[in-house]
Amino acid sequence: MVKIEARLVGREYQIKNHLGRKETLSVLENFDLDIQEGEFLSLLGPSGCGKSTFLNILAGLDEYDKGEILVDGKPLEKISFNRGIVFQSYALLPWRTVRKNLEVGLEIRHVDRKERRRIANQYLELVGLAAFANQYPHQLSGGMRQRVAIARVLAYHPDLLLMDEPFAALDAQTRETLQIELLRIWEADKKTILFVTHSIDEAILLSDRVAFMTSRPGYIKEIINIDLPRPRTEEIRNSAEFARIRKVVWELLQNEVLKEQSYGAYL
Repeated sequence: MVKIEARLVGREYQIKNHLGRKETLSVLENFDLDIQEGEFLSLLGPSGCGKSTFLNILAGLDEYDKGEILVDGKPLEKISFNRGIVFQSYALLPWRTVRKNLEVGLEIRHVDRKERRRIANQYLELVGLAAFANQYPHQLSGGMRQRVAIARVLAYHPDLLLMDEPFAALDAQTRETLQIELLRIWEADKKTILFVTHSIDEAILLSDRVAFMTSRPGYIKEIINIDLPRPRTEEIRNSAEFARIRKVVWELLQNEVLKEQSYGAYL
């Protein structure tokens, strides 16, 4: 079943150039993408190609100028509790404990106190942070804070999870640990996930499919099926099939970067 349908989506911004004159910047153009129910799909492409723009449109944080986006067969709504977003920054409330941070979305939904606590505890167990329920964000490591951010979104049970480079600011070891942790959580819950990343390895490890975007204005150039066995483990990174897929994606990325550089030389 198709969860999200994007058809010929376009997004433009009015900006000022180096001379102070207004001009139109086209970020997305003829963007077409279907995301299946329960799928883990990553968006990958050159910097500035519009990956985060599309994610922000789905989250209700931005608008689109052209085309159509359907969620569950209905036009995209600006605000919806059925969509949750995890940013690169943790965006935790520093004056609230870990458990109380998880309860924020449930409070907005007017869930009673006892049920809020039960749900928060359930998701703290899921991400392995039950022992830190009464700590504050500044008392946690970066990786632990990002796990809290993921648990907070999961706690109010959205149908769609939007993740914008959630591990980019972490060190390599913590990043790889949380990638496997995210897969474990996804296997248990099977939310539909749209994951924005600049990392080829991360996209291949996590995803059912990788949607590769062109340089700006971005559109989907190719969909790569990731036919690697699940559950995924670190050992998969060393497989011949992983290396083959990585080569395919790397060549796509290099071609787009070279195209963008060649275009820039004639401006």
